[in-house]
Amino acid sequence: MAGAKRRLSPQDWAEAALAALIEGGVAAVAVEPLATWLNTTKGSFYWHYADRGALLDAALALWEAQETEAVIAGLAGIEDPADRLHLLFELVLTLPDEDSVARLVRSADDVRVAAALERVTRRRLDYVIEQLSACGLPAHEAQVRASVAYATYVGWWWQLRQIVPDAAPSGTAALPHVALLHQLLGPVTQ
Repeated sequence: MAGAKRRLSPQDWAEAALAALIEGGVAAVAVEPLATWLNTTKGSFYWHYADRGALLDAALALWEAQETEAVIAGLAGIEDPADRLHLLFELVLTLPDEDSVARLVRSADDVRVAAALERVTRRRLDYVIEQLSACGLPAHEAQVRASVAYATYVGWWWQLRQIVPDAAPSGTAALPHVALLHQLLGPVTQ
């Protein structure tokens, strides 16, 4: 971000911290390198945040908002819960780039990251359970199917894409895998 210095907002710092966190883990969320990248001073950071922990919290809150709440909000306009689930599974399994969950899991030994991962995972599971329940499934069956769907998603990104990338294609090449996931989860999501 070269050029003239500009007045930065807390959002600017949070976005930069999130990018650093996803790219390089918790250690990459360091004030001096971020200030250099943002073409500003450490003083700008301290104007907005008390410490690095507060910045990390802001970055994780931004991640939650962008990667979970915004996705859920984007599905709200779809009337049929089965259609919402179908689109959700297609969205998350056909992403062209590595999913941020897979990258953040690498930093799960950090208390803040672990807490954010737990909140996001619970929120996502609850959302899928809500949709399956709205399709008429009993609560227990909805929980089981949601767990299988989420485990598939995490395994897709965290294991297959990392270790055997050609076994987990991206983009439209992943659509047959999405179709099979719908079959495995049962007729309620087809």
